[in-house]
Amino acid sequence: MAISTYGVTLKWGDSPESLTKAIDIKDFPDLGGAPELLETTTLSDAAQTYINGIQSMSAMEFTANYTKADYEAVLADASKELYYSLEFGDGGDEGIFEWQGEHDVWVVGAGVNAVTEMKISIAPSTKPTLKTDCGSGGDDNGGDDNGGDDNGGVDNG
Repeated sequence: MAISTYGVTLKWGDSPESLTKAIDIKDFPDLGGAPELLETTTLSDAAQTYINGIQSMSAMEFTANYTKADYEAVLADASKELYYSLEFGDGGDEGIFEWQGEHDVWVVGAGVNAVTEMKISIAPSTKPTLKTDCGSGGDDNGGDDNGGDDNGGVDNG
């Protein structure tokens, strides 16, 4: 069964345990990208051949309605390394993706009879990863439950 975007929530904080919702968002970007293709073609191949390289990531842009209070709330946390999550469903029951990065914010242009909006652009420093310990027992502290160091559920490799 498909799910709706209703209730999708962006959160951020200084640690995986301190994630909070600062504003409502209107849309969200792709949570990944196609890997770079590395050509492996030899002179014996009738067509080009490839293997997957590093996954492509770009700035993650979210749109929100502009109010001075919301803009100031986003700006207060801008340009510092933070933890982020995007929750799907009620309280993340359809999945929570987590990553690290830093964000910036700006007001976007608009015309006559339009809603004033702002963009939040997150420069990811880790790959968005589906949190696997949601409600599955364990310590549910945002960790990766694999015995490694606790990096907020973010799988760095």
